[in-house]
Amino acid sequence: MTDTHAQTSAPATPTSAPTSEKHTRRHAWRRELVELAALFTAVAVADGLANLVAHGPDGTYLLIASAGALIATAAFHTWWARRHSHAPPPDIAGTDAATGEAQPEGAPRETTLWRMRTTVRDEPGSLAALCGVLAGHRVDILTLQTHPLADGTVDEFLLRAPAHLSASDLSAAVYAAGGADTWTERADAHDLVDAPTRVLGLATRTALDAAELPLALRQLLGRCTIHSLPAVSLTGRPNGEIAPVEGVLESTMMRLRDPSGGTITIDRPHLPFTPAEFARARALVELDARLGPRVPRGEDVLTLPEGNEITVRRADPRDLEAAKAMHERCSPHTLGLRYHGPVGDADRYLGHLLSPRYGRTLAVQTASGRLVALGHLLWDGDETEVALLVEDSWQRRGIGSHLLRRLLDLAAEARCESVYAITQSSNTAMVAAMRGLGLPLDYQIEEGTLVITARLATAASRNAPERRPHHAERR
Repeated sequence: MTDTHAQTSAPATPTSAPTSEKHTRRHAWRRELVELAALFTAVAVADGLANLVAHGPDGTYLLIASAGALIATAAFHTWWARRHSHAPPPDIAGTDAATGEAQPEGAPRETTLWRMRTTVRDEPGSLAALCGVLAGHRVDILTLQTHPLADGTVDEFLLRAPAHLSASDLSAAVYAAGGADTWTERADAHDLVDAPTRVLGLATRTALDAAELPLALRQLLGRCTIHSLPAVSLTGRPNGEIAPVEGVLESTMMRLRDPSGGTITIDRPHLPFTPAEFARARALVELDARLGPRVPRGEDVLTLPEGNEITVRRADPRDLEAAKAMHERCSPHTLGLRYHGPVGDADRYLGHLLSPRYGRTLAVQTASGRLVALGHLLWDGDETEVALLVEDSWQRRGIGSHLLRRLLDLAAEARCESVYAITQSSNTAMVAAMRGLGLPLDYQIEEGTLVITARLATAASRNAPERRPHHAERR
């Protein structure tokens, strides 16, 4: 969208030049006559004062009084100039919008970051009118993106506004400038990165780890809900209609073809998607499909209290057989605490749990390569679930607590605000592990099932490195 400004000037006609020249000459003669009259008047006054001082009886006293008056006038002028010379003009000095009182020059203003999206008419001057209204409310436009539509343009702003302005105030101002379907929410420092840089960063994260795709889509599109639906259910039946290769965009919902053959559904009821957002999301999914399965292979070596060394690493579908073998060594009680259902169905969940499409999994293996524990961080729509399974003979050694801390570190890196664990109220080991995190916890009990939610906002804000015991070694 562009704003056009036309500036025109009428060419001088032959008759207008002589007329203008006559007026100029007439004004010049008047100015010269006035200056000449002022000069004669000044000479006459000076001659009169000189005669009065030289020949008058009080000439000396009159001269001294005149000198004193001149000195007093000069002193007053100097004092007045020093007092008022540094005062800023009224249109520059800041004012408090609530009280109308002038603020000291250089005083910091309290501001708030906002993300705002509005639809404007695609015609010259519409964007200029919108920017003018924002400037009138002392709102600073930090970034601007435009999303062309068939019947208008969606403008997305990152704004720094005075703290006293609320979302409704901004919406009302934008509406008065011609904006429609305005949406506003608080922003943070992460939004200060420009769109191309943010998209490149998300593409890099997706290229390094297949588990990053749902997180990258969520950060790209803002507050939304993402569901990954496999092509075939756990019972072997097709999971409904599969999205076409080119994807589907329907206002507040988009469906994309998952690289594994399923469907990724993204919902954002509060704000329709634009074609530009749909194209960016589809490009990330295509990048993930071209790169194929990939999982970082970093490892931690953990020394247990009795001196045994175990390795903690990322798991993927290649660990399916080892995970099934661990299931066979676990007791029905341990499997029941983990899966909350028929123990015979546990093996069917492993393919889903080990897939990087649905979250991240950590595996613990012994020096001989045997898998003895699994920790899962699962993307559940716009929420995150954490789950643990430790083989019976390896329980009560701190493995579950270490896995839980590592999983919460991964959740904090993914900017998750909270994680929840579903267990039974009798599972004291899981409850103790959650309490040992030192984070705010919420408890909810329904029919013997305990849901514990850990708030990660304070932990993520610390931006601390991975928390490991002093006996953990990175490889």
